[in-house]
Amino acid sequence: MTKTLKFFSTYKLLNAALITGCLFFAGCENNEAEVQNLFAKKIGKEEAKDVVITFTTGGKTKAILKSPLMLRVQDTVTYIEFPKTLAVDFYNDSGNVESKLTALYGRYKESQNIIYLKDSVQVINLKGEKLNTDEMYWDRSRKGWEFYTEKPVRIRTLTQIIDGIGMEASQDFKQRVIYKVTGTVSVPAEKFPM
Repeated sequence: MTKTLKFFSTYKLLNAALITGCLFFAGCENNEAEVQNLFAKKIGKEEAKDVVITFTTGGKTKAILKSPLMLRVQDTVTYIEFPKTLAVDFYNDSGNVESKLTALYGRYKESQNIIYLKDSVQVINLKGEKLNTDEMYWDRSRKGWEFYTEKPVRIRTLTQIIDGIGMEASQDFKQRVIYKVTGTVSVPAEKFPM
């Protein structure tokens, strides 16, 4: 009788282990999307509306940036995004506006201190001279040559239109160099379409 009881107990134990194992494997089912969502890195995003940022050097205002929307994204590299236009007024040492910049989009990488601008980028100085390009960088650490691009540019002065590829310019847009001039058109000032 002891042998029968021992066999019966072992049989019950094996059946219980088998049933528990089946339930365990059946209950551990995840689809791939759920697993990826579980381990996905959470990106922090802060949002601000109607933003005004003042850039100063030595206590003097050098630029004021305005944008209807600013997003600060904390990812592997923290950056600030201006997805709905931005406008910047640049000031001289006397506190007067010396040039203006507009773009439909901007991205500022905090670690590099460079603003990437794209879509209808335009700079206008006090003389009414205009720079138009699709993409440009504004690097505040490059004193005297803060603006640069390798994309096509168009510069309109009071008497001519200059097209080219690539350019560097000062923030006040008084100094500029076009890497490769592709065309120049002289236009009398009274007939010039601004």
